[in-house]
Amino acid sequence: MPAFTEANLPELILVPGETTLAQLERIWREGLAVRLDDSARAGIMASAAQIEAAANGDRPVYGVNTGFGKLASIKIRAEDTATLQRNLILSHCCGVGEPVEPETTRLIMVLKLLSLGRGASGVRPEVIALIEGMLARDVLPVIPAQGSVGASGDLAPLAHMAAVMLGEGRATHDGQEMSGAEALAAAGLAPVVLAAKEGLALINGTQVSTAFALAGLFEAFASARAALITSALSTDAIMGSTAPFLNEIHQLRGHRGQILSAQVIRGLMEGSEIRESHREGDARVQDPYCIRCQPQVTGACLDLLWQTASSLQIEANAATDNPLVLAGEDRIVSGGNFHAEPVAFAADQIALAIAEIGAIAQRRVALMVDPALSHDLPPFLTPDPGLNSGLMIAEVTSAALMSENKHLANPCSTDSTPTSANQEDHVSMAAHGARRLRRMNANLSQIIGIEALCAAAGVEFRAPLATSAPLRAVIGRLRETIPALEQDRYLAPDLAEAAEMVRSGALVAAVPADILKEVCP
Repeated sequence: MPAFTEANLPELILVPGETTLAQLERIWREGLAVRLDDSARAGIMASAAQIEAAANGDRPVYGVNTGFGKLASIKIRAEDTATLQRNLILSHCCGVGEPVEPETTRLIMVLKLLSLGRGASGVRPEVIALIEGMLARDVLPVIPAQGSVGASGDLAPLAHMAAVMLGEGRATHDGQEMSGAEALAAAGLAPVVLAAKEGLALINGTQVSTAFALAGLFEAFASARAALITSALSTDAIMGSTAPFLNEIHQLRGHRGQILSAQVIRGLMEGSEIRESHREGDARVQDPYCIRCQPQVTGACLDLLWQTASSLQIEANAATDNPLVLAGEDRIVSGGNFHAEPVAFAADQIALAIAEIGAIAQRRVALMVDPALSHDLPPFLTPDPGLNSGLMIAEVTSAALMSENKHLANPCSTDSTPTSANQEDHVSMAAHGARRLRRMNANLSQIIGIEALCAAAGVEFRAPLATSAPLRAVIGRLRETIPALEQDRYLAPDLAEAAEMVRSGALVAAVPADILKEVCP
């Protein structure tokens, strides 16, 4: 397989079956090119030879010398193989809706490479090389986001990806949209003529659902890290107790996420003058649950995210098309690895974690703006309440986003509808179950951004008492672009900037790396 050493983009070499989530996140965030390790070549070539032999043989093999789905009983002549595969791709280009964002499109292509690279799909090395070349030279198919039910593969969206490889469909090259043929030509690449099974191998599989789920997972972890920071800041803002974060409490229960969350909050608050000022003589016996139970709630969400990370790493490295070539057995077997039930379950679990991280964060926002509960902070965190409304409606916005996420968190995996003349009679709905995570994460980053603004204001009202050094650094980062709210102003840009600090990792980057180093996939 040729290596595109003249590529415009930095290149990452991946081993199919051994690729890590850290590598995939780098590709998604940094827009890297990808090449399969040379160790994959032998398996790819061996399976392609088996498919070629089957295509020229008399025995019917699904999708190789037969029709598809309900049409599998129709035998296809050897001379019609290329037409069969091309027709398959073009007929399946039925996606609708907004295009998938470029970074996730790149991840879809990489996941398809990894699946084909397992040497069980029967595609020729030139198919692999074309995908590598498109990634290296920034040719990204325009893929409509809707149209997959998450079984028999993400057929429609993957067909839009494959169409560009044929010189059809639409693509972007260096960010400019054009026809697939024009994009390939501009990049110095040639379309491929598909051989037996290659079209089927390209559109069978869970790569779209998995890419959506991985993007949701990466963003959810980023928000979870930021939420641990804002939760510690909120605790100091309302002069909350740190006793519920003692390690001994959490060791007695034993959940990893809970233990780690408490550890992170302790580390963030260590050395706070605010905390020391009310350690003795505080009339409050217990804080509300949104303060006291932070490790239990955020920790459970982390446990859920780690569980889904493990499942999605397996799926990212899996061979998920059909039929599959069984290496060394001279067999081509129809199965159901294209069914995205594991991805659907993972997406539902990520959605639950996103919703719950946001739910408890929103209650901390509500706590801080309420003078009856905030331990002497001014109403709505403004120095001149009445004339000014302060962060009153920012809290309302956070409540709206929290409620929206609660509705979006309802499971998708329990839904199914028969398709393809009842041949595909149980489907996973993984694609839209995972696609909603982007919207939910956008809501969550805004909720946490609002919490950061409220908590920073609350801590500043405790002056001359100071919070801890790590949390002072967080407030300092906020104040670089968002000044303190001394009187009412047009607040929408402040909220947008705070949310972007959550999404970009700017708030997390403000604290020492060792405090949050374990909160990762």
